[in-house]
Amino acid sequence: MRMAQGPAMGEPTKIDNSLLAGAGGVILGEARTNHQGRKAILMVRDGENSDEFEALVVTMGIEIVERLNQTGKEDPRSYFGKGRLQDVADELAATVDGHPWQSVDLVLIHNNASARQLVAISDAVKVEVWDRVRLLLSLFTSHASSLEARTQVRIAQLQSDRTILRELVNLQTTGERAGYGASGATALQAVMENLNREIASLAKRQRRHANAQSERRRQRTRSGAQTVGIAGYTNAGKSSLFLALSGKEVLIEDKLFSTLETTVGRLEASPRVLLADTIGFIDELPNATLEAFRATLSEALECELLLILADASDTPLELERKLFTSRREVFERLFGEELDDDFPWRNDEMSVKQQIMVVLTKIDKATPQQLEEAKATVAALALPEPILISSHSGKGMQNLKDRILFYLFGPPLHLQILPPENYATERAVAGYVSDLHNAGLVTDYLLLEDGSVEMTIWVSEAEIAKLLAKSGSRIVIK
Repeated sequence: MRMAQGPAMGEPTKIDNSLLAGAGGVILGEARTNHQGRKAILMVRDGENSDEFEALVVTMGIEIVERLNQTGKEDPRSYFGKGRLQDVADELAATVDGHPWQSVDLVLIHNNASARQLVAISDAVKVEVWDRVRLLLSLFTSHASSLEARTQVRIAQLQSDRTILRELVNLQTTGERAGYGASGATALQAVMENLNREIASLAKRQRRHANAQSERRRQRTRSGAQTVGIAGYTNAGKSSLFLALSGKEVLIEDKLFSTLETTVGRLEASPRVLLADTIGFIDELPNATLEAFRATLSEALECELLLILADASDTPLELERKLFTSRREVFERLFGEELDDDFPWRNDEMSVKQQIMVVLTKIDKATPQQLEEAKATVAALALPEPILISSHSGKGMQNLKDRILFYLFGPPLHLQILPPENYATERAVAGYVSDLHNAGLVTDYLLLEDGSVEMTIWVSEAEIAKLLAKSGSRIVIK
């Protein structure tokens, strides 16, 4: 990759676009969204576990042709040693037909690199360089389908680009005084100004969208609807659970970050319970990147009940890591709660308003031993006893629905609707049946010979109180 160097007097500054996350972005217009078939080299330090990183790469259709490991102390300037980077650059430059590195045009860094390190690495290896953040941003760009998601991803990209541009400005102006006609500094500063204007414009659009979302939530609350948020680590099965509970079609793939925007639907057969499925969490996502998705996450997290999902087939260490990540993203970053390691996640201990339920998914893929280990891991973290489900086989789903409804409404009510004494002047039984269906979730319905109706219903105290007051003793709680 050719990096921008300090210009000679009167020469324009050149910026290598491939370093900037969104600049396909700043210089060329639209960033590349399809990376299928690309080949890459993965560089790691000290034998780090890169399984999750490599899964992200596979999701994008990129082939890792070789994994290079370097031990020793990290170089603060270039992360890897200059000798190792020079070896990679020489090998890439000398590839011939049949060489394993033939057609490699990407170097992946298993780390959240600083802007200084990214500039130094890309300058050394002469091909496109992605660290963990740029990999995620490229993945988000590929998966963003709605205007909301594209706006969020674009803001995150440009914020990432801004750190790179600042580093380039610092490198090119070190030891110089940028006076009148200093074309290098002026060119980069012009790009920076354009970038800042675009970020401001997109942020304004995002605020309008967030305000509209907030108003819709207020209207739903005023109507008596209650929301159940679905959150958790990426690929934990959130969209599959959403489909199983609501019957509403959403994108379901065994891929990381297949969902980037919020989908809201109703709990099947219940007009008063809404479900919100949103983007998954992931380790080491920078604050600036997460901030771009705050409006989307709020749709699911500002709710009466929050389901934290985790994959029961994960190893105990993986499960613990993912649950801690979910806790951090929900409480520390999004609600500003100060938590310690033994925070119990129980309603009487929390200052945030939600009750938390832990749901272990994909139990059809786990062995009995794995399930026992998963439950032990959850218990060791002082979390509530998990609910075990499989969205695919349906096992445990009725228990989960009952637990959700019990939390929102309390125990179900058994009612009887009495027939009118005067059919000409009094309201028919069917009218009250319709009101009850609109107010809650009816699970049993029986028409008796005398014309009365017996029902079992999950309904809030406020709603049933209204209906009882209006019924004139025609609705009786048994």
